[in-house]
Amino acid sequence: MSRRSLEEHRYSLGEIQEIMNSMKTLAYMETRKLTRFLDAQQQVVKSIEHAAADLLHFYPDILPDSEDMPTVCLLIGSERGFCGDFNHALLDRLKSEPQYAEVGVIAVGHKLCTLLDEDPRILLTLDGAGITEEVTSLLNHLVNELSQLQQTHGPMSLVCLHHETPELIREQRLLPPFHNLAVLSEEQVRTFSHPPLLHQPPRELLAELTQYYLFAVLFEMLYISLMAENHHRVAHLEGAVRHLEDEEAELTRACNVLRQEEITEEIEVILLGAENLGGPTINTASQRKPDQTNK
Repeated sequence: MSRRSLEEHRYSLGEIQEIMNSMKTLAYMETRKLTRFLDAQQQVVKSIEHAAADLLHFYPDILPDSEDMPTVCLLIGSERGFCGDFNHALLDRLKSEPQYAEVGVIAVGHKLCTLLDEDPRILLTLDGAGITEEVTSLLNHLVNELSQLQQTHGPMSLVCLHHETPELIREQRLLPPFHNLAVLSEEQVRTFSHPPLLHQPPRELLAELTQYYLFAVLFEMLYISLMAENHHRVAHLEGAVRHLEDEEAELTRACNVLRQEEITEEIEVILLGAENLGGPTINTASQRKPDQTNK
């Protein structure tokens, strides 16, 4: 390969490196923004869970039974690429759980849905959120689709698989809700010494809490997944940028070697030309000296 071709390739790598650095910066900024949203949303979820735990401690019979309900698995993947094995890790976790072998699947995220095109378990595919501001519209769409599925197929048990961190995938049951609150620790029981004052039947109150909880916990999971996705993207792009830097340094060394060879060849040509031109000139001068002496 000629030096000019190497220079053009090195210039292209430099442009790609600048683009990846910009993408990495945007992903990092997104994680900073999500941190503020996530802290507030987690407080909302904790408040609803605390109220539900108080209610269920004194009215445990109102919790619906999920044994006879069909299970649906919600997978939250990535909308965009450059995030390594983010989506493949979700699919590997789904395959590793035998209880999900034949359940219906709802996939969120364009890149994840692409990997599940021919999966017969797919009930619904949705485009995901690429940035924080798109989470609200995604949530509204998702809740509407879940409501239509319940109207079509009846009550269902909804389980979600999503990234809690780039390395950890969390499994969380959403519907029926609050099953993780049915068994309370002794410390929690002591905090609920008196039953709550209710202005409506406990079952109706639990149904309303369920609606608020579903919105709140889906918000939380979408934020957590998007943050993990961006952390994954930052790490993936950092590795890619380092690889490009190493390749660019190698191309620079190759270009320098070729340039040194070109300079060496130019010097050799100049010296060769000087020898060819310089010889006759010296001989002519030496022949003219006796004539000048005679004069």
